[in-house]
Parts: sequence; C-alpha cells; structure tokens
Amino acid sequence: MQNHEIDYKIIGEEMQCVEIELDPNETVIAEAGGLMYMNSNIEMNTIFGDGSNQDSGIFGKLLSGAKRVLTGESLFMTTYTHRGSGKSHVSFASPYPGKIIPLNLENYGGKIICQKDAFLCAAKGVAVGIAFQKRLGVGFFGGEGFIMQKLEGDGMAFVHAGGTIVEKTLQPGETLKVDTGCLVALTQDVDYDIEMVKGIKTAFFGGEGLFLASLRGPGKVWIQSLPFSRLASRIFAAAPQMGGKQKGEGSVLGGLGNLLDGDNRF
Repeated sequence: MQNHEIDYKIIGEEMQCVEIELDPNETVIAEAGGLMYMNSNIEMNTIFGDGSNQDSGIFGKLLSGAKRVLTGESLFMTTYTHRGSGKSHVSFASPYPGKIIPLNLENYGGKIICQKDAFLCAAKGVAVGIAFQKRLGVGFFGGEGFIMQKLEGDGMAFVHAGGTIVEKTLQPGETLKVDTGCLVALTQDVDYDIEMVKGIKTAFFGGEGLFLASLRGPGKVWIQSLPFSRLASRIFAAAPQMGGKQKGEGSVLGGLGNLLDGDNRF
C-alpha cells in the first residue's frame, strides 16, 4: 500500500457525511470547506496540490495545483493528520443533497475518472489530477468539457453526487446511454463517447438536450439522479423575484394577485 490505510463510516441518508477513523500519524486529504468536525488531536495543514508528490519540489507541487485549478478546484488542499495516540476521527460533509460514494481505488485498477467537483476527500497518497477527453465530440458536448477529474492510487477516495446513486456494471460490448449531466464516475476501461439524439423534434423539444453519453463496457459506471445543475436551475426558477414578491405559485390569480396586492411591476 502506497496510500495511508484508513477506516470510515458514512452517516445519514440524504445529506450524508463521512467519518474517517485515523491511527497515529495517518492523514486524510480533503477539499477546502468540506470539514464538519474533528477531534482535538487532529492537525490541519494547507498544502499545494494533493500531497501525493511531496518529493517533486516546488515546481511539481505548483504544477499539481495548477492541474486541479483546471478542474474547477482550489490551488490548495487541506490535510488532517492524527498527532495523538489511539484512534481519532475527522468528518466531512456533503455540499448538497445526495450520496457519498466510497471508492477503494485498488479494486478498480488504481484509477477512477469522475466529474468535476465530485471529489470530497481521500487517504493521503491518492493523486487528484485531470483527465482530458480525447474525442472532440466528448470535449465539446459531453457535459463536463474536455477536462474531468482523475483519482489515482491504491487507497480509499470519496466522491459526492446529487440525489440517488445508481451503480451499473457493463459487460464487454454492452452500451448504456446516459444524460451527460447524470454521469458521475467510470472506471478507466469504459469507452466514453457522446451521440446526438435522433430526430429533430426529440432533440429540440424532448427536454433532454441534444446529446447523450454513450458508455461501452466492460467496466463500471456511477450515475446520479439529481445533477447539481438541475437542482440549481429549479431553485433559481422558483426563487422570489421582483423585490422579494412570489410568482403566485399555487394561486389561480397568478400575476393578477400581485397587482391586487399592490405590486404592479410585471
């Protein structure tokens, strides 16, 4: 094992957190802002990149951090190291309603590809990098662009996704078509491409977008039922507008109700 070997417990149903159990001198790395609580004998430090290349010098650390910036993450990460004796615990929370997926990278050939912003925390030694999409179609229309996150190592990593998580194991040659925003992660042997929705009416008026992700086995994929983009768009659409006035949801009067209420701004 090159990575620190950690134990964990996932707590909750819809707004989950993961509690990491550390032995003396064991370390877990996490994104800034994910901490929920920790014991007093846990030492926090801010580092460049992910801490997997500490012997690579300042240039290597800056390069690692710059790669993470390309995936939309911070230049820095935070390490949590147990400096006491016995067992100690640190916990990280989900950023929005969904599920935390534990991934033992050793079971997946040491590499998982996942969507941007999915990474939550991992055992020290796991490399958090970038994975460029080789096909132009996937890059332009695949929902995540040219760049996705790449988790490499032989330890535990934890990613987060929205809603319910469906795990699919694809047999050799088996193809699964997925909404591009619903794809969370896939193993390195899955062939990932995109295809345009057939039929002009379906493409433009079907409400599912112009493209679908085509995943060909063998391998494993993880799919989320509630992409954050969908959640954000629904919240934005339902948010109070016009100086805090509601849009008349549930009222047969609708905008007329606002007029009678003294608000004549339409």
